[in-house]
Amino acid sequence: MAVQDSMDVLNGKWKISILSSICYYNKRRFSDILTDVEGISNKMLSKELKELETNKLIIRTVLNTQPITVQYELTEHGLTLKTLIKNLTDWGIAHRKKITEQQ
Repeated sequence: MAVQDSMDVLNGKWKISILSSICYYNKRRFSDILTDVEGISNKMLSKELKELETNKLIIRTVLNTQPITVQYELTEHGLTLKTLIKNLTDWGIAHRKKITEQQ
């Protein structure tokens, strides 16, 4: 059941990539995440960020700048995913190397 709960929160094509972008830089603006996560649309990024905020994994902060800037960062609860994201990154690098060696 615990694995299913985790998958329910982190499911989809984009959430791990979004969290990875925020995790790597600590704080990210919407446009920065949009650049980092290749292929995601504005609408989808907005939807995913709202879901991550609802699940208390990120905090959305509106900065008093002109024009207004919105910044995202991991919550204390979201920071608990750092090890998982690092492990996924390391595995992805090793997997890509393994696959490209065989070709």
